[in-house]
Amino acid sequence: MNDQPKVKARQPRGLADRGPAELAAADRMLAKIRESYELYGFEAVETPFFEYTDALGKFLPDQDRPNEGVFSFQDDDEQWLSLRYDLTAPLARYVAENYDKLAKPYRSYRAGYVFRNEKPGPGRFRQFMQFDADTVGAASVAADAEICMMAADTLEKLGIRRGDYIVKVNNRKVLDGVMEAIGLPDAPEHHQRRLKVLRAIDKLDRLGPHGVEMLLGPGRKDESGDFTAGAELDAAAIARVLSFTAARKATNAETIAALEHAATGSQRGLEGVTEMRDIAAFALAAGYGEDRILIDPSVVRGLEYYTGPVFEAELTFGVTDEKGAPVRFGSVGGGGRYDGLVGRFRSEPVPATGFSIGVSRLFAALKLIDSPIVSAGSQMGPVVVLVMDRDRVAHYQAMVAKLRAENVRAELYLGSAGMKAQMKYADRRNSPCVIIQGSDEHAKGEVQIKDLIEGARAAAAIQSNDEWKAARPAQFSVPEHDLVNAVKDVLARHA
Repeated sequence: MNDQPKVKARQPRGLADRGPAELAAADRMLAKIRESYELYGFEAVETPFFEYTDALGKFLPDQDRPNEGVFSFQDDDEQWLSLRYDLTAPLARYVAENYDKLAKPYRSYRAGYVFRNEKPGPGRFRQFMQFDADTVGAASVAADAEICMMAADTLEKLGIRRGDYIVKVNNRKVLDGVMEAIGLPDAPEHHQRRLKVLRAIDKLDRLGPHGVEMLLGPGRKDESGDFTAGAELDAAAIARVLSFTAARKATNAETIAALEHAATGSQRGLEGVTEMRDIAAFALAAGYGEDRILIDPSVVRGLEYYTGPVFEAELTFGVTDEKGAPVRFGSVGGGGRYDGLVGRFRSEPVPATGFSIGVSRLFAALKLIDSPIVSAGSQMGPVVVLVMDRDRVAHYQAMVAKLRAENVRAELYLGSAGMKAQMKYADRRNSPCVIIQGSDEHAKGEVQIKDLIEGARAAAAIQSNDEWKAARPAQFSVPEHDLVNAVKDVLARHA
């Protein structure tokens, strides 16, 4: 007898298991996103889960916990590796490493898991999927405008109606002008405070103006009691930053005019205003009005590598969860221009812009609006061949092989239970039908096919056991040589 204590089965915090129905629904969603990206001429590429830590643009604060916010370990050659925290930094490394072989501008898309070494919570996971598209090597803001158009088209392909989403656009250069005005120019000694300001503004939708004000000032304690240190700006500087985020007007033209006024005196800020004016004009010329692409100065994006236009795809509709509580999804994707990221690896400047969809958040939103892409019924399971006589397993396996040879999903029951349990197994596998051949059927050269889907419908209308026995719903016999055709008829009935 083994007296060793059993290991407790427990899922790590901030991670999630997914079953076949959710995986099938997610695959349908990913296929639609891929279709949209490919329509715009983007092609697939894949990069590893791990990158050298310095390639991700992070730093080593200490040897015990390098790169707070990412998962890192030291390889046997004493080099630090990290799980990727997004798909953009690995793309920058890939482009730099293969620069001379790639057609430029280089247009690619990638889907995959990313990892954050952060405190998990409701809706905040340590592992989640992103689906990115990037154009590398195009300096024109026409590339940024195109990314925004593609984001809008992708959401509509996924069943989100026009008016239920908006793609918001801002420009980091305008914010740089505001930073200069409050005494935080782009210099190494101001790096950490600038980053805190960016991250504070990026939380405007979630925390509201008062929460952002606290993060711009002394700091903020969240609901759990954890404290986040603030940027320590004075009252005048905080007011200047908040007035910038609130500069949204009734139309794109009026907002751009207000931002132009706010950026007066900053050459970089005015350059950003011009770029936003061009993006709005390009989008409008292509038929994307302000109901789809909107200039909004509250959009910042928290990552520090953005250098120009930044965008955010936001869902604007309200729904309720299974408990009846209101849910607002907000941002389901975003991106921007990152002209300096590839240049970390090369001597020449390499402009780049891209967009990333948060797959898990968007999937949850599509489920709540009952999008047919993710709410379609679970995938039909395999046809199950029951084992009625244990000494004829080889013959049953031959039946399974015939079905598979004709591209019919099928399996042989490999357990040791009797017929009742085998039928229950087929139900749990979502099988459309089972194949039954006992000794009597074998002697006649027949098989019985039980249509489980039709049987369930008929059973719901049958009141008594006598009726059930008389009807034998959806069960019929066919010659064994006609097995494949009969099964295909059943499958076609329920396709």
